[in-house]
Amino acid sequence: MSDRTLYQRLLEHLTTAVVTLDGALRVRWMNPAAEALLAVSHARVHGARLDSLEGENGAVAAVLAKARDEFHPFTQREAVLVLAAGEAITVDFTVTPLSGDELLLEIEPRDRLLRISREEALIARQESIKVLSRGLAHEIKNPLGGIRGAAQLLERDLPDPQLAEYTRVIVEEADRLRDLVDRMLGPNRPIRHTPLNIHKVLERVRALLEAEHPRIAYVRDYDPSLPEINGDEAQLIQATLNVARNAVQAMEENASEAPRLLLRTRSRRQFTLGAERHRLVCEVAIIDNGPGIPARLRETLFYPMVSGRAEGSGLGLSIAQSVLHQHHGLIECDSQPGSCEFRLLIPLGASSLNPPEAPPINPLEALSKNPPEAL
Repeated sequence: MSDRTLYQRLLEHLTTAVVTLDGALRVRWMNPAAEALLAVSHARVHGARLDSLEGENGAVAAVLAKARDEFHPFTQREAVLVLAAGEAITVDFTVTPLSGDELLLEIEPRDRLLRISREEALIARQESIKVLSRGLAHEIKNPLGGIRGAAQLLERDLPDPQLAEYTRVIVEEADRLRDLVDRMLGPNRPIRHTPLNIHKVLERVRALLEAEHPRIAYVRDYDPSLPEINGDEAQLIQATLNVARNAVQAMEENASEAPRLLLRTRSRRQFTLGAERHRLVCEVAIIDNGPGIPARLRETLFYPMVSGRAEGSGLGLSIAQSVLHQHHGLIECDSQPGSCEFRLLIPLGASSLNPPEAPPINPLEALSKNPPEAL
């Protein structure tokens, strides 16, 4: 066995994506890890330039040409590659000149690590907010109870019955603040996990929104092969409704042309949430064609009391995220002008990973026979 054949066999068994290029930046060879990462076969791209993998402003080709011309290795962090199917991935890559007519390109995917980092930060922020909110709620509710009780005692001893109107205002405002604090804390009862069809949850939400906002076009794109999930139906309805209602209200307030809300379900295999990898995850996407989320709100979107609407309480998304955390999931958001997508990610338990052999049930057909009750 020649040395070159031995080296090629070693490269074929590496988990790192490796591509060799000629002096014109054409593909000579790639290992299976590179084929999997770039979603293309070696036979298809052999002899082709890497122009199809251009990132932002042609940065990838520029680094490759610089390494070739200066005969010096270069490393690029968090570069964006665009795959043949149009999907963009974030990678670190190092290009090393082997000779004047051969370059070695090593590619490390960064999407999963960036996702883990982003989601861990999101989870940590949510935990901090929860601790802070509970401490703040305790400090607020105690004096509120005293104010309310004092106002009721004062009302009994007032010499003029007409003055009772003022004590009633005190009692009503104290109750309003108490209710606001309770809502800020989110669901105040433990999760009751039962098997449920996620499409039943979405159909309930769609029915409620159609009654409230009939001008919106509601589009369903459901995966009928999804197994049942274990969760609390009422709380998942509330969380999904909070997210979808925000989208609908944003479209109506901004007078969007042909407003459209897409409800989509998919399964994701070997999916990472935070630092934990799950064999199967249910993804519920809520996509609208509204104005998108202002850049100034994106980092604090799930904080309580943060809202982009003048009359909004800023609690809907915070409560929804809290519900998803209690289901060991989370909510992600991607937004740009003209499109906003929220993804509710819920891991499927072991009992759902191996459902009994049975023909898939069409969720719309099943729901037409057993329509959900109104909330």
